[in-house]
Amino acid sequence: MSLLKLFRPLRPKTKPFYAWQIELTTRCPLRCKMCIREGIKDWHNADMSMDDFKKLIPYLKDVETVVLEGWGESLLHKNLIEIIRMAKAEGPRVGFVTSGKVLNRDYISEIINAGIDFIGFSLSGATPVTHNSIRINSDLKSLIGHIQTFNEIRREKKMEMPRLHIVYLMLKDNIYEVSELPQLAKDIGIEEIVLINLNHITNEWQEGQRVFRCNEHPHPNPPPSRGRGKLEKTLPTINPPSPCGRGLGGGVEEQSWDYELLIKEAEIKAKKLNISLRRPSLSPIEVSVCEENPLRNLYISVDGEVSPCVYLYPPVPSPFKRIFCSKEYQLEKVSFGNIFKEPFHTIWNSRGYVEFRNYFIKRKGKVEEMYSYLWDMERLKRFEMEPLPDPPEQCRICHKILGV
Repeated sequence: MSLLKLFRPLRPKTKPFYAWQIELTTRCPLRCKMCIREGIKDWHNADMSMDDFKKLIPYLKDVETVVLEGWGESLLHKNLIEIIRMAKAEGPRVGFVTSGKVLNRDYISEIINAGIDFIGFSLSGATPVTHNSIRINSDLKSLIGHIQTFNEIRREKKMEMPRLHIVYLMLKDNIYEVSELPQLAKDIGIEEIVLINLNHITNEWQEGQRVFRCNEHPHPNPPPSRGRGKLEKTLPTINPPSPCGRGLGGGVEEQSWDYELLIKEAEIKAKKLNISLRRPSLSPIEVSVCEENPLRNLYISVDGEVSPCVYLYPPVPSPFKRIFCSKEYQLEKVSFGNIFKEPFHTIWNSRGYVEFRNYFIKRKGKVEEMYSYLWDMERLKRFEMEPLPDPPEQCRICHKILGV
C-alpha cells in the first residue's frame, strides 16, 4: 500500500530523504480480498531480525519519516516497541498503518509510551457487514474499540501523539459507504480520513473492483525488455456482485461519475464536521513523479532488499503477476542491493539505481521547463503537445504513474 501521502502534513523537508518504508514482517492475520497474497502459494513469511534492523539505525538520521510497514502486519513483530524507540532516537517521525487485529489495552499503552507519531487504521467499510466481508478475519466493532482506547489513553496521559487516521481503500463493494465515513470518524475521535485506490491488482476480482478509470492511460503498450513486462492477455470486463447486495454494478468507465458524486458527498459532510478528508483522482492524469517519489523515498524489504517502492518488491517469487488497465503482465522484482550486506551509499549510487532515478529527473525537468513558458502561450501550447519522457519500464505498467 501507498502510505506516503497519508502523512504529508507532518513533512518538514529538511533531510536528504523524506521517507523510508521498512518492512518488519510479511506475516498477517487477515486474508483481505484485495491483497496480493490471495491465490499466492509461495508467499515468503518472515520477520526482520533485531540484528538486521540495527544495521539501519546509522542511516535514519538522514530520514524525515520512517514508515514501519510493508506487506505484513507490523503489530505481529515481537520487537515492535523496541524498534519504535530505536528509530525515534535517531530523530525521524515514526508510524505505520495497521489492521489493529492483535491490539489490546496493554499493547496500545506500550505503543503510545514508545513515542509513535502516527497510526493509520485500515477500513474497508463504514459498517461491520461490509468491512468484515472484505477484510476477512477483521472485525470492525473491535477495531473501533481499539481506536477509542487509543484516544482514551492519550487523554489520560495528556498526550497529543500519535495522530490517528482512517485509511479507506475504495472498491466497488464499499464505495457506497464513503459518505458515512465522516460521521463515523467524528464519533470515534478521528480527525483525518484518507481515501486510496486499489493500485496493485493481481486477479480478475480485484480488477473488477477498481473504481478509477484507466481508458486514457499514457502507456497502453509498454515495450517488453529482456522478457519483462510481457503482455499475456486482455481480461474481460468484470462486474462482480456486491457481497452485501448493494454494489453499484456497471463498468468503471460508466460508473466513474457516480463514484465522484459519492466522494463529493463525503467531502461536504467532512467539511461540516471539521474532518480532514483527502482523496485520490479517479481519472488518469500522467504525473512526472508518482506519489511514491523514488527521488526521496525508498522501500526496504524484510530481507534487506532496497527497492524504489513497495510495489516493485513483493514477497513472492519473481517474476510476479500484475494487472494494469485490464491487461496482465509478468514483472521481475526490482532491487538495487541489500542494505544488510553492503553500505547504503553503495546501493544508492549504483549505476542501475542512478539510471532508474534519472528517468524521473528528466520527467520532472520537463514539467519545470513547461512552467517557465507560462507567459509565452504559443510556446507553451507547442510544448504541451510534447509527451513527457518515459518513466522506467516497470513503472509504465503501474497505476501510480496515472496519478490515481
